[in-house]
Amino acid sequence: MPCRSGGRFRVRRRHRARRGRCGTGPGCPSETDTNQRHNAALLMKHHWIPSWLLLTLTLTPAAFADHPAAAAAGSRPVGAVYTMDNAAGGNHVLAFARHADGTLGTPSIVATGGAGTGDGLGNQGAVVLSRDRRWLFVCNAGSDEISLLTQTPRGLRLVETIPSQGHRPISLAQHGNLLYVLHAGGATGGADTLTGFLFAGGQLLHIPGASYPLSDKNTGPAEVSFTRDGGHLVVTEKATAIIDTFQVTSEGLLDEPKMFLSPAPPPFGFAAGRHDRIYVTQAAGGGANPGGSSVSSYEVTEDGDLEILSASVPSHQTAACWLTLSRDERFAYTANTPNASISLFSVDPHGGLTLLAPQAATTGTSGAVDLAESLDGRFLYGLQPGSGSIGIYGVAKHDGTLTPMPAMVNLPHTVNGLAAW
Repeated sequence: MPCRSGGRFRVRRRHRARRGRCGTGPGCPSETDTNQRHNAALLMKHHWIPSWLLLTLTLTPAAFADHPAAAAAGSRPVGAVYTMDNAAGGNHVLAFARHADGTLGTPSIVATGGAGTGDGLGNQGAVVLSRDRRWLFVCNAGSDEISLLTQTPRGLRLVETIPSQGHRPISLAQHGNLLYVLHAGGATGGADTLTGFLFAGGQLLHIPGASYPLSDKNTGPAEVSFTRDGGHLVVTEKATAIIDTFQVTSEGLLDEPKMFLSPAPPPFGFAAGRHDRIYVTQAAGGGANPGGSSVSSYEVTEDGDLEILSASVPSHQTAACWLTLSRDERFAYTANTPNASISLFSVDPHGGLTLLAPQAATTGTSGAVDLAESLDGRFLYGLQPGSGSIGIYGVAKHDGTLTPMPAMVNLPHTVNGLAAW
């Protein structure tokens, strides 16, 4: 398999236990808040720190009021679903209370303090929730900013909006004290880059020197994510069909990347799982190659190489671009926008993939452009901007099959990014 910059594919032959990488570095969740504040104080000597804005705009649009999901007043909220409207005139987060029966309540609408683009971003991961579900990170691709919001007893609140240190931020990766931002600046005459931030004491601080190019200026980047242990950062590039891996240093910086050609082009959305595995969609030219999409799985080794676990498992659908794992990591789902369908794969204990259903569910007149599962694993949500809706599906835990439920409708057609718990 061709590779670049020393990257090396290895075919996985047997499962082996992996050694944890995290110690006390800023990317490790074991860092105490005291150490976070100490690091923040050091960076404040060199960087302007934006004031906390603490601006909350909570609306209850009448358009949602009569929806059956919003009317589930007797169902106690047990989680939440988040997306953003990506509006060019001012970006907003739409925060939906999730009820025990999977339905969604009337959204709170919170201004991010930045601007969207009003059109598609060709991405996954523009709205990211921290593991403790306390913090929400959001891209403002139209104003080159990122926003930090926090969940309070009174609802979601904006903490700060800061420059992303690049052009057109489209995807975010957060692990412990680190946040990395993927920029698609090449699409607007700039360059595609990664920039790193320290997340300390409820603020984001740009790490000096943490700005990195991708394989070219205009790679069509799709997503950035940490491996599960935080030891590596992974990026997919659509235009070059390259998957990049970066080793994360103890200072939160990145080593030189290793670059791998995807078994089938182009790599798009992906999910990170246990044992530093990643599950990557391959859209196969989109609508120009009907039924040609597939999914591959890999393990990211300690030296940043990719070990192939399953190569190009066909979905028999078109433009499989977005992927999520079930909470127990026994199943993977892909969104196939032209087919308006969701495909279902099983994941074996060693990360191998098997297609179970090319069309486990249909998404009506509009294909989904992102997927997220509830924290309890009982419901799958699909973002459907074409119809201005969020599709809702009950999940059978024993076999991963999906049962359609009434969708949440009347969303803006510009929505982008999806996170749920």
